[in-house]
This record gives sequence, C-alpha cells and structure tokens, in this order.
Amino acid sequence: MPKDSPILVVDDEPHMRRVAELSMRPLGRPILLAADGLEAVKLAQIHRPCVILLDHIMPVMDGKAALQQLKSDPATADIPVIILSSRGQLAVGQYQGFETATMFVSKPFSPALLRREVERLISSPVLQEPQLASV
Repeated sequence: MPKDSPILVVDDEPHMRRVAELSMRPLGRPILLAADGLEAVKLAQIHRPCVILLDHIMPVMDGKAALQQLKSDPATADIPVIILSSRGQLAVGQYQGFETATMFVSKPFSPALLRREVERLISSPVLQEPQLASV
C-alpha cells in the first residue's frame, strides 16, 4: 500500500473525528475527514484510502449503508473498514449488514491501541478475518 494513501475518518461528532485524526497522525499518512456516510463513500471513491474508520450511527447515511456501498463498489471493496460504535460491544456478524467490516471498535476507544490496529492492518499484506477489538 503506498505510503501516501490516506486514512479516512468518518464520524458525525466533530470531537470524535478530532480524536481519531490525532490518533492517526503519528502514522505519517494524510488524513481525510467526513461527517457522514455519503461524504465518506465519495471521498473513498476519489482518494482510495488505505483504511476507513467508520462511525456506526450518523445522519444522511449511516455506517451500515456506507459500508454496503463501499463493499459493493469494486474500486473500494478491498479497503479495510473499522466500524466505530458507541453501542457497546459489537460482535462480528451480530448486526446484519456489517459482515464485511474488517473490525469493530467500541467507543470510547484507546487512541494508541486504535492506531496500533490501523498500523497492523495497513502493513499486513493479507487482510485477516473480521474481529472485535477492545481498544
């Protein structure tokens, strides 16, 4: 994955976007910000990020609908997507429509541990099975 591939952070809450953005800065990649799923899909199609941090509940287009659009488009289908949710612990496959997510992370999350997971994903040549992360 090219070192200049951006990380896309998607959350309707400005403070959560900022926390995630600051968490990803040490990785040295450009960071794109979106406030809803529709904006996220458009940015992903244009910029082809190396990973997407996608909030679960947002206005305009929620995380589930955005994930489905991203995974149905051949141009964005291979991008790892980490679902961020304040709905407690999400188990892989627990919610219909999230089966194609790479990982689920509950809010609040540890910025350092989230950064480590993102770094692992973008440096791994082969994506692993979806998982639940406690970060």
